[in-house]
Amino acid sequence: MTIDKILHERSGSTCELCGATENLTAYEVASDSNSQSSADESILVCQNCLEQIENPDKMDSNHWRCLNDSMWSQVPVVQVMAWRMLTRLRAEGWPQDLLDMLYLDEVTLQWAQATGEDQSSDDMPKHKDSNGVVLEAGDTVVIIKDLNVKGTSFIAKRGTAVRGISLVADNPEHIEGRVNGQQIVILTKFVKKSN
Repeated sequence: MTIDKILHERSGSTCELCGATENLTAYEVASDSNSQSSADESILVCQNCLEQIENPDKMDSNHWRCLNDSMWSQVPVVQVMAWRMLTRLRAEGWPQDLLDMLYLDEVTLQWAQATGEDQSSDDMPKHKDSNGVVLEAGDTVVIIKDLNVKGTSFIAKRGTAVRGISLVADNPEHIEGRVNGQQIVILTKFVKKSN
């Protein structure tokens, strides 16, 4: 049986989040495992839910009041999606009340948290330049000290502009950028953001 057929059978041909019955499609719920997609990692959603899941800017918080019912589903993948959407909306107030009631076993909670949905931007480590200014991907920075570049014979000179930097996700003290045609890692304490 195909994933679509399994999902239609499991859900009674309704959106597993809001209960709509038209324009249904399978949506694979991201996890941290590299397993093959399956019905256990997919939900049947309507076009309205899908658009808001994939485009947080189009979020209509009133639409998601449906999670008051669907969060009690016995299907783990539905619980995961309900938790993620409630977490995304928790600033509204009412979703936090539902999150406080929602119980997920340890494995399901880890799956729900795999996308980092529960980390607010305040919790995320920030990349800051030598002056404490927050750096973002794509910024231009200027090197403030001559730097020996490991593994090469050149020195990144003070005053060199590094355009279009990228942030090293797991280390807020490192950024990457292109100097003399080479992609290098630079410590944030040796750069300042260029206006």
